[in-house]
Amino acid sequence: MSDQDKINDDTVSDEPEDDKRHVDRRQDSGMPPDGIERRQWQDRRRQRAKEGRERYLDMVQKERMLLLDHGVVRSTDQLLDMAGAGGSSELEEEGVRDRATGDQLRSILPVQSWLPLSIHLIDLRDSVLRIAPLHELSERQIKTLTSTAQRSGLNVERVEVEMWDRAQLVQTLRAVQDLSADRTEKTLAQWLADVDNGLLLNQFQRDMLAEALQLRASDIHLLQDSNPDSPNWIKYRIDGDLVPMHLLPSDAMARLTTLLKRDAGLNFGDKTTPKDGRIGFSWQGRNIDVRVAAGPQAQDGEKLTMRLLDRAALKGFDELFRRHEDVGNFLAKLLSPEIKGGGGLILLSGPTGSGKTTTLYACVQQIDRRRRHVLTIEDPIEYELRYATQWQVRPGMTGGEFPDLIRAAMRHDPDYIIIGEMRDGDTVETSLRAAESGHTVISTVHADTALQTFERLRSLMPHARERSSTFTLSQQVKVVLNQRLVRTLCQGCAHHDAAGNYLQEHELGQLGIEPDTKIRRHNASGCDLCNRTGVVGRTLLLDALLITLGPGQRNGIYEALMRNVNDILQEDGVIVHTRREGLVDLVTNGLVDAKAALSHLED
Repeated sequence: MSDQDKINDDTVSDEPEDDKRHVDRRQDSGMPPDGIERRQWQDRRRQRAKEGRERYLDMVQKERMLLLDHGVVRSTDQLLDMAGAGGSSELEEEGVRDRATGDQLRSILPVQSWLPLSIHLIDLRDSVLRIAPLHELSERQIKTLTSTAQRSGLNVERVEVEMWDRAQLVQTLRAVQDLSADRTEKTLAQWLADVDNGLLLNQFQRDMLAEALQLRASDIHLLQDSNPDSPNWIKYRIDGDLVPMHLLPSDAMARLTTLLKRDAGLNFGDKTTPKDGRIGFSWQGRNIDVRVAAGPQAQDGEKLTMRLLDRAALKGFDELFRRHEDVGNFLAKLLSPEIKGGGGLILLSGPTGSGKTTTLYACVQQIDRRRRHVLTIEDPIEYELRYATQWQVRPGMTGGEFPDLIRAAMRHDPDYIIIGEMRDGDTVETSLRAAESGHTVISTVHADTALQTFERLRSLMPHARERSSTFTLSQQVKVVLNQRLVRTLCQGCAHHDAAGNYLQEHELGQLGIEPDTKIRRHNASGCDLCNRTGVVGRTLLLDALLITLGPGQRNGIYEALMRNVNDILQEDGVIVHTRREGLVDLVTNGLVDAKAALSHLED
C-alpha cells in the first residue's frame, strides 16, 4: 500500500466526528520500531540520499572540470553539498554514531573536552576514535575523552593515538583550531590592553564569529552606546535565548562596529540610517555568510545585528520531519509531481524565529532542481541555492515588490514559486492566481496556529473580492504547517523519573499521560556537553493540516472558511496533527521537559 493510500485510509475511518481532531496519526514514538520496520526506514533514508546525490552528479562533474580550468579546486562532495545533496555523508541521528570525520567530531564534541588537550581529532571508524596528540596523554585524560564521546552519542570503545611529525601536527592544529572559541577571551584581553592595535581587533572579530558558530548561535547582537553609564554588550542568540558573552568599553565597541560595517560594505560614518550588508567568513573549511544590519541607538550610539548563515547547519528534509514521517511523506509527494501543472499552495506559518525559513529551504532542496525550475522571491535572500532562480525584493522600486515579482515570475516558466512572506493583500491574491494557474506555490505567513493561518490570509484579502479569493484559497491549499521550535534536553545529564513524581495530577491530565510513564527532567546544573545549561538544540513542533481532497470535494472547506474556520477540522479528507500530540510524543521520548511542554500547549 502506498503512503498516499494510507493517508486516504485514515481520512475515511469510522471514528466519531468529535474524536477526529484528537487522533494522533503518527507512529507512537515518531520513529520506526526496532527490527524489520526500522531497517526499512533506514534503507529508505539511504535510498533518498543516494537519489539526491545521483540527481546532480553529472552536472557537478562538469562544473568541477570547468572550475579546475579556472584554477578553482572543489571536490565532488563539496559541490554536491553546495547543491544540497550531501545526504549520504550525514551522520545518522538515531541511535549510536559509528563513523565521523574530524570536522564532524569537532562539531559534536564540546570544545572544552578536546581543545585543552592539544589533540587533532582525525576520525571515528569501527568504534575507534583516532587522535594525534601534541603531548602525551594520561590514562585519565583518555578515559575522560572516551566518556565524553560516548555521552555525546558516539560509539567509541577505545581511543587510538597516532604519532605525527611535530611540525606537521602544529601546522594542522593551527589550521583547524586557530579560530576556536577558547581563544576569544584571550584575544579580547590582549586587544583591550592595546585598543589601537588593528591586528588584534581583526583577530578578535574572527574569533568572535568562530566562537558564535561553535556555540550554535544564530545571531550576534552588538550594542554600542557612548553614554558612560550604558553597558556595551556582545550577546549571542543560542537556542532562541540571548546570552550575554562579552562586555566592552564604549570606545572599543565603537572600533569593532566600525570594522564590521566597513567589512560589510556599509557607510561606517553614518549612524542614523538603518542599513544592511554582508560579510564573507571562512570557518573549518566552510564559507559562512554573515548578514549585517545596522541601526541607530539612543542619542549617539548604534546597534548591529549579525545573522550567521551556515549552509552546513541547514537541516535536510528527512532530518527535519523525522518525528513527523507521514507529514514529510505527504509533503514530499507534493514537491515531486510526476506531471507539470499539479499546482497548489503550501503554507508555512509561525511567529518570528520559529524556523519557517529553514523549512522553506529544506523543501527547496527536496525538489529535483535538475528537471524542475524553482524560482524564489525573497526579502532578503538568505542562502544561495544552486540550480534555482533567486530574485531579491526591492521595496520602493518600480516593479520590485512581491506582487510585481510574482507576476513577472509566471512568465519565466517556473514549476515552483517560493515566496518569502505574504505581507499584504496584493501578494496574497497574486499568489493565489499563480497557484490556480498550475504553479506550486510555497510561502510563509505569520500566524499562531494552523487554523489562524486561514484567518490571517482572509484578513489580508480586499473586501470586494473576499468571497472569490477565499474560494480560490479553499481550492488550492494542500498543506498548512504551523511550527514552533522547542528546546531539547541534554541527553547526557537529564534526570530520569516517573511522570507521577514530577507532575501534579491536573498536569498529567493536560498531557494525557500515566503517572508511571518514564520521562526525563531538566538538569539545571547541566554538564560539559550542554555548557552547563541542561539543554542542547531545538526540535520542530508542528500544528499541521494535510488536505487530501480533490478539487471537486472542497466545497465543505470553502463553507467552513466563510462560516467558521474551526469546522475545517471536521471535514473528511483533512488530517490533523495538533501541537498537543507532538508535545506528548516529545515528552514520552525524553526529549523535552514535561513542565516546559505545558507552556507550549495551545489554549
